[in-house]
Amino acid sequence: MAVTKAITKCTPYENASSKVDKWEIEMKYENDSEGDSTYYTSTFSTSVPQLDNNGNANFTLKAKGSWTNANLVAICPVSQWDTVFASQVDSVITNPPVESTPDSAFNVPS
Repeated sequence: MAVTKAITKCTPYENASSKVDKWEIEMKYENDSEGDSTYYTSTFSTSVPQLDNNGNANFTLKAKGSWTNANLVAICPVSQWDTVFASQVDSVITNPPVESTPDSAFNVPS
């Protein structure tokens, strides 16, 4: 299973000092290649404010041009998304639900 991950969208929110104080990020996961029987894709998104609800910094304020792809990936909950994606692939590709077949010849017992 070859899984690829890529940020497909990121939107910075700048404060009055032109520093990013919030990011909205989308990351696309793909299992194998489109057209393969094991192909599966899912997109995850997150909104990351500079400060969490306890006042702790999620990231350092800096200009949007100073951010790298690695910086953006680092503030995403990638390990959580990895777990969810693996579970999705398992339930859809690896171990899909078995479809039942009807028995139209069945007669109600008397």
